[in-house]
Amino acid sequence: MENMTLIEGELSKEYWNNTIEAYLIAGVAIILGLLLIRIFKRLILKRVEKWVAKSETQVDDMIVSGVERFGLPLISFMVVYWGISTLTLSPQVQKVVNVATSVVTAYFVIRFILTTIKIILSSYISKQENGAEKVKQVGGLMIIVNIVIWVLGGIFLFDNLGYNVSTLLTGVGIGGIAIALAAQNIVGDLFNYFVIFFDKPFEVGDSILVDDKNGTIEYIGLKTTRLRSVSGEQIVISNSDLTKSRVHNYKRQETRRIKFNVSISFHTPLEQVRAIPEKLKSIIEGVPDTRFDRAHFANFSDYALVFEVIYFVTVPDYAKYMDVQQEINLKVMELFKQEKIKFLIREDKPGEWDNT
Repeated sequence: MENMTLIEGELSKEYWNNTIEAYLIAGVAIILGLLLIRIFKRLILKRVEKWVAKSETQVDDMIVSGVERFGLPLISFMVVYWGISTLTLSPQVQKVVNVATSVVTAYFVIRFILTTIKIILSSYISKQENGAEKVKQVGGLMIIVNIVIWVLGGIFLFDNLGYNVSTLLTGVGIGGIAIALAAQNIVGDLFNYFVIFFDKPFEVGDSILVDDKNGTIEYIGLKTTRLRSVSGEQIVISNSDLTKSRVHNYKRQETRRIKFNVSISFHTPLEQVRAIPEKLKSIIEGVPDTRFDRAHFANFSDYALVFEVIYFVTVPDYAKYMDVQQEINLKVMELFKQEKIKFLIREDKPGEWDNT
């Protein structure tokens, strides 16, 4: 009994407005709460992670990841806060605890919002064509989103802490106008980055022609877009210049319209001249991935009879177009050799074929 009385006497002693017993109860409550959270994470959450990993959708994965990264840390902090709140605190300490709680809560909420936005954007973009390359552009967009969300979160936090944010908002507004005026080109490039990102006139990997610059897009940044030219050097173009220019996007070319001329000698018999358009049509229709349009005896040049031929290559690949044109050229040569029809080029002189 004497020992129990001694222990009760020790536990009833007060330090900073709280008994030792109150401190022990708060400490045990905090330790038990954190221990339960740890058990939940190891025994339950890990099993849930393995279960959702087998599902086809990504939504459940995002939810579990959000709980682990943000939910559990926030709950852990709230357990500590609850344990401390059971104590009688001085006004100064209570104010520090309240401020710390607001700051930590705001931090985790902002992080959760930013992570959710990034996951949603990445998930949406990755499902598109060349999604892996497009996801790389999300980083530039997230820089701006991070700045906006953190600024808004900071203003909201200061407002909740009792500070007058009107002056702060006025200062931010005036500062923003001053920065925008001082860096109009940078702000313009930044705005046009969003235009490119959402409108998607071109994407990483596209082959484009801008004015006299031709190349493949390697990177789309906040201020500039970088192309790799056909000759190997890197071309850096500001986003503002790109959105103001007429851009030819060859990658989105579904078909390729081809026009070429064939010139033959004036001494070619009329019957052969009349038959040539139909034979050119047969040649083109016999080559895969082509769609014939027309072939006509178009005009007389100074030294030749000129046939104009138009057809379409039904695939956009340039190398394929060259293969098709080469095949057509070889078959035309073979036809004219069989028919003994003479080609005529601009450098030929009058009368060259007179004695043939």
